[in-house]
Amino acid sequence: MSTPDDAILQQVQLGMPWQTIDPFLFCVHHDDDYPEGDEEFGPCAPLVGRNIGADFSGRDGWSMYHGSLVPGFPQHPHRGFETISFMRKGFMDHSDSLGAAARFGRGDVQWMTAGSGIVHAEMFPLLNRDEHNETELFQIWINLPATDKMAPPHFSMLWSHEIPRHTLLDDAGRPTEVTVVAGELVDGHRAPAPPPHSWASRRESDVGIYHAQISPEGAWRLRAAANPNTVRTVYVFNGGSVRIGGTEVEGGHAVVVRSEVPITMRDTGDGAEILVLQGVPIGEPIVQYGPFVMNTKQEIQKAYHDYQETHFGGWPWPNDDPHHGAEIKRFARHADGRLEELAAQGS
Repeated sequence: MSTPDDAILQQVQLGMPWQTIDPFLFCVHHDDDYPEGDEEFGPCAPLVGRNIGADFSGRDGWSMYHGSLVPGFPQHPHRGFETISFMRKGFMDHSDSLGAAARFGRGDVQWMTAGSGIVHAEMFPLLNRDEHNETELFQIWINLPATDKMAPPHFSMLWSHEIPRHTLLDDAGRPTEVTVVAGELVDGHRAPAPPPHSWASRRESDVGIYHAQISPEGAWRLRAAANPNTVRTVYVFNGGSVRIGGTEVEGGHAVVVRSEVPITMRDTGDGAEILVLQGVPIGEPIVQYGPFVMNTKQEIQKAYHDYQETHFGGWPWPNDDPHHGAEIKRFARHADGRLEELAAQGS
């Protein structure tokens, strides 16, 4: 089945962050080629000339972000939505106001419900001292409906070996490698469950997060969405380009496509990398101010008041940017004491 020429509803150039549509709030692609790590797990390189505390420069191929010694994002609050951290390379160290902690990477995903309020740190420790520390991740924010905005904070670990990955062949036998972070792309191979209060936990929301690497001159056919109200956005990044129907979509662009029909994306050169975000919109008012996303201005004001009064449980860590040591070991220690431990490898 060919893709209709009117399959593309809108096309935009990607900025920083990428533009998203309800139920998604935010998407950013961090891709940093960090140098060797030093004894403090920061970059073994001079930091002179960087705006430490707010370094998004990409200078020399990497940024410190809000970190001062270790790259990343020291303690900061959230309320009213969820963060999805999809680590493709490198590691993230999570610490939060509930006392929970995790180290994950190399294909793992952390899906965190901020709900009624949480403070957390997201640091990128540079554990390799003899070679570069490539660090690549997507962070995606997805909204919560009003009924769940004050749900208890919670995170789920979607470990790499649990996440469906498919090799799909086109008519000429050329492969597309697809990772399914959320939803179901091949019947019977659904992604691990998101947190219980997530919009994505409702089957009717048809939330899907798919990453695809299309081989040179290959084609990937994405079937029609399960819900006619689903909104589907296709992001083309890291160079490359694809043709959808009669339209070429160059790298660095996103297109909103019709979801009720299958879409075929054909690589036009040396291979293309794609992220797809889809879901049924929540359709409620969104009032966002900094790290809080609620339905009304009054709820935003209350979020700031609550954070000032309670710090969402306080900060039990000795510093604002904790890391979890030198051992390359993936783990998650949840607020209820439950412990998950895995080997260093991503599979």
